[in-house]
Amino acid sequence: MIAEVTAALALRWVIGLALVAYVLTGGADFGAGVWDLLARGRRAAKERALIAHAIAPIWEANHIWLILVVVLAFTGFPVAFAVVATALHIPIALALVGIVLRGAAFTFRAYGLQSSDLRDRWGRVFAWSSLVTPICLGLVVGGMSSGHIVAEAGVVRSGFVAGWTSSFAMSVGAFTLLCMVTLAAVYLTVDAAGDGELQEAFRRRAIACEFALGVCAAIVAWRASVEAPALFDPLVSGPAAIAVHGAAFVAATTTLVLLATRRFAIARVTAAAQVAAVVIGWGLAMDDDLVHGAVSMRDAGTVGTVVEPVLWVLAGASLLLGPALVWLMRVFKHGRSDAD
Repeated sequence: MIAEVTAALALRWVIGLALVAYVLTGGADFGAGVWDLLARGRRAAKERALIAHAIAPIWEANHIWLILVVVLAFTGFPVAFAVVATALHIPIALALVGIVLRGAAFTFRAYGLQSSDLRDRWGRVFAWSSLVTPICLGLVVGGMSSGHIVAEAGVVRSGFVAGWTSSFAMSVGAFTLLCMVTLAAVYLTVDAAGDGELQEAFRRRAIACEFALGVCAAIVAWRASVEAPALFDPLVSGPAAIAVHGAAFVAATTTLVLLATRRFAIARVTAAAQVAAVVIGWGLAMDDDLVHGAVSMRDAGTVGTVVEPVLWVLAGASLLLGPALVWLMRVFKHGRSDAD
């Protein structure tokens, strides 16, 4: 039994780290798509070209982390997976449609043989999908955290709109979007090296986003205190939560200083650390629950004889996957920059 609990906890941490990786890579790509949507004026074409250069051609590889999260959740915690997939199937379906539309639209805009007008339409699909998808993913997180989902023996009793339609979940959706937009703005300051005008534009946007992120975080905490008090207490108390949120605050402050002094490469690292701390803090606040108040780790349907081999397979696969992803980045990112 002890070994099974340990294996389940290890798998939960693996899922959490994969989620962090997805937010820092795929999430930043979503944020870049939002900046594509907001591009206006005489710099619009240059901004869109920079964004396309920054996220292509490896951006679809980032979804490997989301696929890993889904597969491991289904394999290791089938009851929790069933509850989430049932109670939150509407925002999940919308997010999946957005991911598919976004990928198809980006490809058709970049490589299609259609007229310029049709490529512009695909560009709008890409941009709007980039805006809607992170919000839907945030609604899923908010719904899981709200405590409004009711399940008995893995069967959802609270319907299909409980949790994710609350103002708390909507604030989480907005916060998720802002995290991704902020990451993208900071990352793009590095990609814009060599074009002082674009770099300065994204620097100003990144600074503004950091302040907006702080305001939105306060709103999320306020709505949690009102609508999800069981989550709010561990979110703001406890040594681990305080340490993680303190780390997020220090990282955010450092990022602002680095942006102000135009040290963009280091700012990219601290911004990533800030968002990673936020994701880890949410995981710690969930404590023993996978769906807050509905499914705990004990009730998640974990089977030790399944989870333990999965962990060994993951350990072995990481020896191939890690170097492969590093090489992919080196070939397509550094290689493109050098060629340019």
